[in-house]
Amino acid sequence: MAKMTPSEAFVETMVANDVDTIFGIMGSAFMDAMDIFAPAGISLIPVVHEQGATHMADGYSRATGKHGVSIGQNGPGISNSVTAVAAAYWAHTPLVMITPETGTMGQGLGGFQEANQLPMFEEFTKYQGHVCHPARMAEFTARCFDRAMSEMGPTQLNIPRDYFYGEIDVTIPKPMRLDRGPGGTHSLNEAADLIAEAKFPVIISGGGVVMGDAIEQCKALAERLNAPVVNSYLHNDSFPASHPLWCGPLGYQGSKASMKLMAQADVVIALGSRLGPFGTLPQHGMDYWPTEAKIIQIDADHKMLGLVKDISVGICGDAGEAATALVDRLEGRDLASDANKDERVATMNAEKSAWEKELTEWVHEKDDFSQDMVEENKEFGYPSPRQVLRALENAMPEDVMVSTDIGNINSVANSYLRFEKPRSFFAAMSWGNCGYAFPTIIGAKKAAPHRPAISYAGDGAWAMSMMETMTCVRHDIPVTAVVFHNRHWGAEKKNQVDFYGRRFTAAELTDQDFSAIAKAMGAEAITVTKLEEVGPALEKAIDMQMNEGKTTIIEIFTTRELGDPFRKDALSKPVRYLEKYKDYV
Repeated sequence: MAKMTPSEAFVETMVANDVDTIFGIMGSAFMDAMDIFAPAGISLIPVVHEQGATHMADGYSRATGKHGVSIGQNGPGISNSVTAVAAAYWAHTPLVMITPETGTMGQGLGGFQEANQLPMFEEFTKYQGHVCHPARMAEFTARCFDRAMSEMGPTQLNIPRDYFYGEIDVTIPKPMRLDRGPGGTHSLNEAADLIAEAKFPVIISGGGVVMGDAIEQCKALAERLNAPVVNSYLHNDSFPASHPLWCGPLGYQGSKASMKLMAQADVVIALGSRLGPFGTLPQHGMDYWPTEAKIIQIDADHKMLGLVKDISVGICGDAGEAATALVDRLEGRDLASDANKDERVATMNAEKSAWEKELTEWVHEKDDFSQDMVEENKEFGYPSPRQVLRALENAMPEDVMVSTDIGNINSVANSYLRFEKPRSFFAAMSWGNCGYAFPTIIGAKKAAPHRPAISYAGDGAWAMSMMETMTCVRHDIPVTAVVFHNRHWGAEKKNQVDFYGRRFTAAELTDQDFSAIAKAMGAEAITVTKLEEVGPALEKAIDMQMNEGKTTIIEIFTTRELGDPFRKDALSKPVRYLEKYKDYV
């Protein structure tokens, strides 16, 4: 044991967990510890808003596999972070949210910036550590870092501000990491038997493949079976798009090829996927989930097994280890799928070619409202969202990282984003909060400065996070932000089109000059109004990012077309009984 202050114990425990970067806004509540961050080798990245800090920590973690760490002043600084912690929860990010709180002698008196901070995060954390005595600082700090990794989700470290001070004898705990293993012998054997009998196996490659660095193991299983591989929803980086067995993402605005192949499956191997409800809903008019198929679900969290979809076999294990164990069990066995290999591959290739052709030819949305918007746009000549997304896809640099916000155009982007390596795609996942993409890509860029970093956001969501442009400029974290400027809240406006007679309450956004705002914050800006300008704009911005260290905002004006709503079953036609509302149907 060594004599130290609780601040020293706190910082030394973070050092033991390989923490070198923390995102936040400085505050008096933790200033005694912050004072020794630098000599400990820890960099505090000051941000504009605490929500942005925690999104950055999320992106940092998702790009590296390491912890993401954020911190803020007690009270409002902490409450500002709740939304971002929730987003990290649904991304399964091992994030540690450090929440200094009111001193113990002032609690309950209604003092300055006092709040009960544990209930704020209760629903969105895997573990909450409250330092109940200064002597236990290292213990609770270590446990929060350990639990974030073992539970694959955010934890909260709550520290009364007076507990940073004093004198304690302490041993800094060593980090504990789980060796998850492949799963149970019986369930693996049962799964191997089902796979051996499968005539049309399909693999879903999920987020667990990314988090477990299991791409190669997934490829080995797919190649043994010659099985189509589909990405789970918003995990487009879970299988390389150049691989001949890749078929694209499931879920909202995903690949029709992947969905049509899923519909034919007699055995589905869900590798590292919780099979979330939003990622398996009907799409493109297809209810593609194969209800008669045998489902093998592999997840490191046993609570996810069979939670959303009925399954035949559940394997609680690491995605990569389980895939390897299954390949080993299939070694030397006669597989039913071997007999029709050529036929299945031909079917897969035909579906992929048909979908690519459809995407290329899909220039405008076909509904009446979008067609009206095409007509309205003739005086401007702006490109359609799909044209822009295809042009951006074609101009993407190698080794790119992309984050997407929530919204109509961002959702349509699911069809156009393809990646070659994991830890490349950072979407808002099931929490779906606006303002997610830009700060998250800043964190990813800080973690991987050698990789090109691009965020996508609509003009509504962009306004929620654009102030973090100042963080990029102030701290030399160059990224490229693409802003789709279509002058409305597209996702919700689509519901007003479909259900509320085009009564656009609060849907319209007036024109702001986002390029001028970006320049005022010290960034570069490019305004795009023509399709032929899209690719060159992205290439120029990436060149400035990688070679000149500059952040660039690309403001792209598009038509006001709207893709399908998030869920066609989410609303119903309105009914009005009062005379004053009779016309509002």
